[in-house]
Amino acid sequence: MFSKLKSPLTKNFFKKKKAIVWMSHSDEVTKLPKGFSVVASTKNSSYAIIQNLKKKIFTVQFHPEVVHTNNGALIFKNFIFEICKCKKNWTNETKLQKICSTIKSQVGKDRVLCALSGGVDSSVLAHVLYKTIKKQLTCLYIDTGLMRKGETLEIVKIYKKKFKSNFIYLNKKKLFLNRLKNIKDPEKKRKIIGHTFIKVFENFTKNKKNIKFLAQGTLYPDVIESQSFSGSPTSKIKSHHNVGGLPKKMKLYLLEPFREMFKDEVRYLGKKMKINNLILNRHPFPGPGLAIRILGDVDQKKLEILQNLDHVFINELKKRNLYENIWQAFATLIPIKTVGVMGDSRTYEYICALRAVTSVDGMTADFYNFDHKNISEISSKIVNEVNGINRVVYDITSKPPGTIEWE
Repeated sequence: MFSKLKSPLTKNFFKKKKAIVWMSHSDEVTKLPKGFSVVASTKNSSYAIIQNLKKKIFTVQFHPEVVHTNNGALIFKNFIFEICKCKKNWTNETKLQKICSTIKSQVGKDRVLCALSGGVDSSVLAHVLYKTIKKQLTCLYIDTGLMRKGETLEIVKIYKKKFKSNFIYLNKKKLFLNRLKNIKDPEKKRKIIGHTFIKVFENFTKNKKNIKFLAQGTLYPDVIESQSFSGSPTSKIKSHHNVGGLPKKMKLYLLEPFREMFKDEVRYLGKKMKINNLILNRHPFPGPGLAIRILGDVDQKKLEILQNLDHVFINELKKRNLYENIWQAFATLIPIKTVGVMGDSRTYEYICALRAVTSVDGMTADFYNFDHKNISEISSKIVNEVNGINRVVYDITSKPPGTIEWE
């Protein structure tokens, strides 16, 4: 993007009258409105930034909020502090205080059931609730059978010690697998899982007094991808199980304190609260679990294959000190079999796709650029050690156009 005119909005934004910005839409402004002037343009967009200084109206035709726009935060900083003259008195400590006071006000004397998956978002939420309304809180971990290898035992051990009687474990593996039987469509899988979670929560609260609220670690990206803000059916990307996957009628009221926050903000709150690093630093994991990392229908055999190959992949990243350089990494099982050779024998097994991305908030992402030695050695280890896999591919698609998860 090229600077055309000085503006309070772009103070210190351009370097040598140029800036790299993220533009991912095909629409454009074709006519300059009366009273506006052009601040910046690109080869394909004549009106990338325009302004009406008299009316103090500023518009941008790119994404300053994403990490791929260099110094994009300056656009917001200039607008908020230089143009609107707001005072900088909002901190993460203030945010935590506000969240806690809002929870107390919303809940009153009623009890809260926290859907605790063991991931970053639900874990930070559980800690905030424990700090705020400990005597009114029950944290429920539902074992869907769709978690990574050894993960359930790890989570239960951590939270039984931390939350004691406030933590409850339920084994519902058979229920979830039965409901997913022969279901191939990813949207149907997400909705079935979301509805099943709610059914389990509601059944659990039947004989419990005063549990009126269901607390979820829903984030803003979940909402953006699950709901159509324009009304167009094409603008809904996918139904996150905790948003678009919920039934229309529920007996519990939702409590979602992080609904307007991003994962990096939630992680920062978690650090302030000194949450276990094993939980806080783990990569994002989808609420529907491995069900949406198995393309097509889900069964126990495919689950075991995926659990084993994902275990090898993540362990190798940790051994090679790569895990913390990557925002999210996982394996996807592709239900297509190909011919291979092991020793002198023919094999006919599944393909797996490895995915690793760098990101800040999950709204945009770039694939992680492995060096050849690491990715080839990891691939060989998977094929040699995981029964059921004889071919590995690596996904080099960024978001957009792809999403981070395959389903």
